[in-house]
Parts: sequence; C-alpha cells; structure tokens
Amino acid sequence: MTTIIRTPNTVEKITQMGDLTLYEPAGDAPLQERYHARHLGDCIANLQTPTGKKPVLKTMITTACERNCYYCPFRAGHNKTKRVTVKPDELARAFDQMQQAKQVDGLFLSSGIIKGGVTTQDKIIDTAEILRKRYAYRGYIHLKIMPGTDHDQLYRSMQLADRISINLEAPTRERLEALAPKKDLSAELLIQLQRAAEIKRRDPTIRASLVTQFVVGAVGDTDLELLSLSSQLYAQTGLARVYYSAFHPIVGTPLEHLTPTSPQREHRLYQSSFLLRDYAWEVEDLPFLQNGNLRTDIDPKRAWADQVLRDQPIDLMRADRLQLMRLPGIGRKGADAILKARRERAIRDLAQLARLGIRTPQQLAPYVLLDGRRPLQQLTLF
Repeated sequence: MTTIIRTPNTVEKITQMGDLTLYEPAGDAPLQERYHARHLGDCIANLQTPTGKKPVLKTMITTACERNCYYCPFRAGHNKTKRVTVKPDELARAFDQMQQAKQVDGLFLSSGIIKGGVTTQDKIIDTAEILRKRYAYRGYIHLKIMPGTDHDQLYRSMQLADRISINLEAPTRERLEALAPKKDLSAELLIQLQRAAEIKRRDPTIRASLVTQFVVGAVGDTDLELLSLSSQLYAQTGLARVYYSAFHPIVGTPLEHLTPTSPQREHRLYQSSFLLRDYAWEVEDLPFLQNGNLRTDIDPKRAWADQVLRDQPIDLMRADRLQLMRLPGIGRKGADAILKARRERAIRDLAQLARLGIRTPQQLAPYVLLDGRRPLQQLTLF
C-alpha cells in the first residue's frame, strides 16, 4: 500500500507557526494585544495600529534561523521549534485570501535569518511588493528589518510599509553580547535606525513610522539603561514608540534557567517611556532606585511626586500645562480642562476637579495648592 504524503498548504504552514510571535508586540497597545482566531492558531492579533484597531496577521517567512540569540525560540540548534518556511508569493496569496474573507486587515511580517540578513530581507520585501502590486493591497503593513540589511533594502521596505521595526534587543554593547552574541549593536542595529531616520527626513513621501524593541530583564539590564537609550532615540530618530518585552525563558535555550521578568516591570517601563516621549520629561526626572530600576509598586509619576511635590506642591492656579501634567492622574486632557476652568473662576476645592473629569482628585491633595492653600484631605477609615 502506497502512503500519500500531503504537503501542507500555506494557511496550514502559518497555523503551524502558532504563537511564535506572541512575545513580539506589534501594535500601539502592546499590553492589551489579544489573539482571537483559533482556527488559525494564535497568528491573528487584534491590534491598535496607527490606522486604527484591526485584526492583523502576525507571521514569518521562516522559523529557521542561523543566529544563536540566547533567549530566542528560533535560535540555531533549538530543536523544540517547528521549522516552517513560506515563499513570498505563497504568503501574499494566503494573506489576500484571508483579507478578502475579512479575517485580517493588516500584516506584521518577521522572519528568522537564513543565508544572511540581505537574502532574508529580500523575501520580506518581495512579499510586501506582491501584496501592494499584484493584489493592490493598500492596508496596514508592518515589516521587520533584519540585521545586515543594506541601505536600498531599508529604503524599499519603508516605501512599502506603514511601520518598520529595527529591534535593538539590549541597551548596551555588553548587554547585547550576553543576550545575542552574533549581533552588533552599533554596526548592525543602531546604524539602521539612524539611516531610517535620515530617509524620513530626506523623503517626505515616506510614511513608515519607526519602532524598536528591548528584551527586558534577562542579562542584568537596568531601567536606567533602557530608558536612557530610549530617550536618546526619541530625540534623534523620531521613534514612534519603544517596545519593552518582559523576558520569558524558553525551554532548550541557554537562558531557560532564568526567572521570568515581572510584567509589572514591563508596565512601569512603558509608563516612563511615555513620560519621556509625550510629557517632556527628562531621564533625570524619573525616580530610579539605587539599583537603577524603577519602583514597581507605584507608577513613576506618583513616585516622583512623593519625592518632590510633598514639600513643593504645585499651585493649580499658576502652574503651566507641563507642570500640571506632572501631577499623578492628570494627562493632557485634564491639564487643558484645568487651564480652561481657571480662566473663569478660581479652583478652591477638589470637588471642582471631579467636575472637570479628573477621576481621582483626592489623590492630588498631597501635591497641590488650591487658591494658595493645601486642600483638606479626607482621612481613610479603617
């Protein structure tokens, strides 16, 4: 009796990749990314993208890789990962079918590295070009940039994509050597971010935003190191965002014995990163502990306010917008509401703040002056 071996179709191959991109965030709300297409494994994520919330196919050209990054399930020699490869035309055709069936409305495309970064990037670019040209797809595409990608490939990727990722993985050369010894932070990774920023400056038709990612907590990296480089890159390259991925040990890798990084640490890094990007904070303003990390029990705004504002409260009738946004619980909308209200009347009690939409005005009591005086604080009853 002859045994017939059926070659899996492209959708089956994508399904076999499963949740291998689970810890690689792709949207604008990485802590809320959720997977929802069980018939396609865990490869479709409901993401908040720059063009709105939508179901995005997160997949790869290949799960094989010649690099040996110590934390990665795709690393060379890791026998726990199923090796699956999809050709660019196959992947583009499968995506078009999913898109026509309204299963997906966006693509996040990554890959392991085989035959070098240039060869691998060519396959990523080919997939995007087929979608844009043959299938006339005009929706959201997020492309990963491989280490070693040349300038022309970077430029073409940015022409095709709405967003590109150039992952740094670690904040210093020493940390990267301990995490991914075959990668070069300056020559392979930082240089790509600098080139991408220059391409955007020179070509106004380029719409692709830039993001990067760090693996947090595997090799002794500190929050101070991570946020210092983040701040520098926000200023120099115009990064749209930085992803901070809490380390999760993978069985069969050199770091499998390490403790997972707390999700709360990841959360505090995101909060601090947004203060640097959106609220005009400096790294020096952030309330680091002596070990270079942030407190995880309270958010960085509250920790800073406890250190500074208990003795130097902010007068709500005199503070400017940036000063108001330094207060715990007050963002841009809250600051604008206070500025508008105080033009009409003095703010003399916390109840007025509640009417302005400030959700927890009582928490502001230790840090503010109302009409030149400290507000009365409601005592907690036990």
